[in-house]
Amino acid sequence: MDRREIAALLAYIGRLDPRTIRVEGEARDQLAQWHDLLGDVPMVTPNGWDARVAARQHIRVSPYPILPADIARPWENYRRDRLARHTDPAPSADPDDQAAWTAELAGTRRAVATGSAQPAQYRAITSGRNDPELQVRLRQVGSCIPPEARTALAPYRPARAAREAAVAEGQPDALTVRCEWCLAQAGEPCRSRRIGPDGAAHGTAPRAKPHPGRFDLAAARQAQESEQAQQPALA
Repeated sequence: MDRREIAALLAYIGRLDPRTIRVEGEARDQLAQWHDLLGDVPMVTPNGWDARVAARQHIRVSPYPILPADIARPWENYRRDRLARHTDPAPSADPDDQAAWTAELAGTRRAVATGSAQPAQYRAITSGRNDPELQVRLRQVGSCIPPEARTALAPYRPARAAREAAVAEGQPDALTVRCEWCLAQAGEPCRSRRIGPDGAAHGTAPRAKPHPGRFDLAAARQAQESEQAQQPALA
């Protein structure tokens, strides 16, 4: 704030709290003191900061006369909160030009801290409804992974490839049920389970193909769901 803004702020504070009003000689000293302490604090910013609001809040809740620290403290909290929510997006400058890259990064942080720009935050995952147009597009293409990419990834995802091949052949998806042999939970691949000399189960290597008993459980579950789906139609 410049001297004119400080004078306007002191006049506003004096209207709310007459105890802060000074005579002419004291008013000049008070103006100089407040300007020295609050010269780097803006009167108002485009994004939420207003020194008059901070002053009114102090006068409303505190019985003590307001001091410059009662304006500077909320301002520092405002700056700290905005920088804590800022995620430092990569500057558009050439990374090889270290001076320009650093200057742009520092300028963005300064703009966020002083309220000239909003903090750049990561997008949060929401639980809202999916876009209907996206659902139509996914039904048309069948999958978000192109067939060529799926084929190229098959050697690196043997369990996933075996699962997709079984489903394509009309067999039940074994990974939809819990394996009673290796105790793999639904959605997880089966694991090799060896019985050691002590009688305990050992081995945690994932299997590309589920255990046979898991296929039987998945087939029984699929038949049960199909029967339940047909009962309302028959009724």
